[in-house]
Amino acid sequence: MLTSAITKVFSGNGKTKFMKYDEIDRAEEERARGITINACHVDYYSSGRHYAHTDCPGHIDYIKNMITGAAQMDVAVLVVAASEGVMPQTTEHILLAKQIGIKNIIVYLNKVDIVDEDTLELVELEVRELLDNFGYDSEAIPIIPGSALDVLNEKDSEWGTKSIMKLIDALDRCKIPTRDTKGPFRLPIEKAVTVPGRGTVAIGTISKGNLKKSQEVRLMGRGVDIKTIASDIQVFHQSVSKATAGENVGVLLRGLRKDIVQRGMFLSQDDSLSQTDTFEAQIYVQTKEEGGRKVPLMNNYVNQIYMENWDIACMVKLAENVPMIMPGDTALCKMILRLPMVLEPGQRFFIREGTITALTGIISKILPKSEEKYAGFNYLRPKAMKIEGKSAAASRRRRKK
Repeated sequence: MLTSAITKVFSGNGKTKFMKYDEIDRAEEERARGITINACHVDYYSSGRHYAHTDCPGHIDYIKNMITGAAQMDVAVLVVAASEGVMPQTTEHILLAKQIGIKNIIVYLNKVDIVDEDTLELVELEVRELLDNFGYDSEAIPIIPGSALDVLNEKDSEWGTKSIMKLIDALDRCKIPTRDTKGPFRLPIEKAVTVPGRGTVAIGTISKGNLKKSQEVRLMGRGVDIKTIASDIQVFHQSVSKATAGENVGVLLRGLRKDIVQRGMFLSQDDSLSQTDTFEAQIYVQTKEEGGRKVPLMNNYVNQIYMENWDIACMVKLAENVPMIMPGDTALCKMILRLPMVLEPGQRFFIREGTITALTGIISKILPKSEEKYAGFNYLRPKAMKIEGKSAAASRRRRKK
């Protein structure tokens, strides 16, 4: 609703299109439940900047999709309902923003039109305390009270249009990060769509370099390495001859089916890039108090790893002299992915268990592809193994007579 309110306020400048709430949440389930499930992109213009706004899921059940959107952000606008206060997803969003590396946060306290002043002060204190707990300087973070509904209903109140102007003013004062426009082109793919009569379009935000129309690119990731041509480039549905780092684009890929192009793959012009499924990393196992594990991490731990805008099953191999890692401890481990991906030293990641973040880490060394095969993980043939310290022998199913 906040995204819709922002576009309404700036729709009068002749550059911004007003997007109704149900136009932003397009999926049938999103409209039925009244929540955002998939990240979507909207653009608008302030007096001095052009913003590419990613509207991310707020519901705790769709944190995975929120990660995809947050991985592309320079600034995060944390929306907290004043009528509800700090919720589990509020904590999760701040934690993920910190882990992904988002330095700038602005808080918008929504629905202040239906709470009293004492409640509003209490919620603001809770939010500031939570931000401090995760290493942010809450005193330097703007917290803006407002009501998106007042804006959409064109209600003349102190919580309506004025709050949106304060929010955009805070955004305008955030420093624009330095973009690497000189390096080899690289685009992490967020999603792929089929345009009838044209072909497959890869969508994402350029992280490095620039791309010109009709240039050759490599599609890499999940074991795929294919060369193709960028037949067309679009920025918010407008064809352009060139796009550069920081822009959210759609790239029309010549001769590729949609099922080949997946989220987490990359488009690149860097011939030095390669893929592997194995790397060495320094990891930290989060404690229960930090929203992490209650029990130690054992050898052959398997769960979903999140890095940039992709996720995949990952196995953690402990050193021979390390029987387990206690919550709150760090260790150097070998990590094996289900499929090869493009990896670089220094990349940060985290692994989730359901609704908790079990561990965080940073890649210290890239290793050759693993020769180790595990049934049900990266190999189809049955093989006995131990997961989390419990014996789990894979066996053939008996045929029913």
